[in-house]
Amino acid sequence: MSPEKVMNRWITVVGAVLIQLALGAIYAWSLFTPSLVSPTGLYRFSAAQAAWIFSIDLAVFAVVMVLAGRWQAKVGPRLVAIIGGIVLGAGYILAGFFGSSFWAQFVFIGIVGGAGIGLAYVVPIAVLVKWFPDMKGLITGLAVAGFGFGATIWVKAGGSWFCLVTELDLFGLPPVQGTYLLYGVIFLVMVLLGGLVMINPPQGYKPAGWEPPAPSETSRATGTLEFASGEMLKTPQFYMIWMTFVFSGLAGLMVIYCIKLFGIDALKFGAGMSVEDASAAAGTAMAFYAILNGLGRILWGAVSDKIGRKVALVAMCLLQAAAMFVFYFIGSWQVGLILGACIIGFNFGGNFALFPAVTADYFGNKNVGLNYGWVFLSYGVAGIAGPQIAGYFKDAAQGAADASAWLTPFMIAGAACIAGALIMLLTRPPRKA
Repeated sequence: MSPEKVMNRWITVVGAVLIQLALGAIYAWSLFTPSLVSPTGLYRFSAAQAAWIFSIDLAVFAVVMVLAGRWQAKVGPRLVAIIGGIVLGAGYILAGFFGSSFWAQFVFIGIVGGAGIGLAYVVPIAVLVKWFPDMKGLITGLAVAGFGFGATIWVKAGGSWFCLVTELDLFGLPPVQGTYLLYGVIFLVMVLLGGLVMINPPQGYKPAGWEPPAPSETSRATGTLEFASGEMLKTPQFYMIWMTFVFSGLAGLMVIYCIKLFGIDALKFGAGMSVEDASAAAGTAMAFYAILNGLGRILWGAVSDKIGRKVALVAMCLLQAAAMFVFYFIGSWQVGLILGACIIGFNFGGNFALFPAVTADYFGNKNVGLNYGWVFLSYGVAGIAGPQIAGYFKDAAQGAADASAWLTPFMIAGAACIAGALIMLLTRPPRKA
């Protein structure tokens, strides 16, 4: 096949990153939580309510992604990406105009916004794995890196750069809702533009100079064995990978939800900072989390291409466990809070390069869009469990004179990461009759 007859495959990477920059807004949720849970503010949500908006977003995201994987295989990735952008933008715009109550935000940000993310998110992964079979780990990392980096942009824009969540006056709306509205319009435009280049390669496409490895007993984890979703769901490997993702994802999602609340408590009680200074420092930690989240997607993916997906997943889970076990103790020190956020964010980002890549390795490239949707349901479970564990212990400790409410959730998350490492250690590539 002549390379002149096909689109430059790196154009799809640019479109993928643009889409993911917008979708990553959900990881900036901690930006909004102080305003939503303030006992003297406009909304006065409980910590659990704020967590539920985030959790339902992640759960709907995961469920819709299964449907989107099947749909994009039938109608093509471009249409699915564009509709995802419309739904995501509409959710945030509606939350801007009508999101004065918990239930309104739950529906518009959580359900509608989550559906938009689920529709658009699977598209870059499914498209880029087909364009880049020669570097699946690195390219899936690049495909979703924008999701992590995007959170940095939305955190800083809403916080220290423009103070949108506290000062924005748009159509007379409260600042939080005005920020939802502004972000919704931006997300809509970004995903539409990125979606235009979400096109599958021609049938039989291979990168110049690359030949797929021949199937063999010693190379079953190379994507050369193709499993339909029904076949994949009958393998124990699917459930082992699924549970590993639940345990590994739980820790990172817990910290995304609570990093600003935890940072304020830890620095106020541990370092004697004012609430304003502690909030600013926690916002900085949150931004670093997002940056390292994006870098982790790229670097863990590249590393896994060298050392293997299984070894990379075990190492990532163990490093994340260690970080969660010490985060409470170093979080009362500003540098420690930022350092812990960086390590946790870096490892959490690795999930989104390693799990789609291992799905392609074990179950084939052809159906990765749909197959990874099934794997990604585990992320929805983690998105409920992690934030809800943290929200439960925070609400139970209302009025506490220290930050001890956060110790137990972080220990639970660390133990979960160890469980994930052990499960992955026992996982072997599947066979096919």
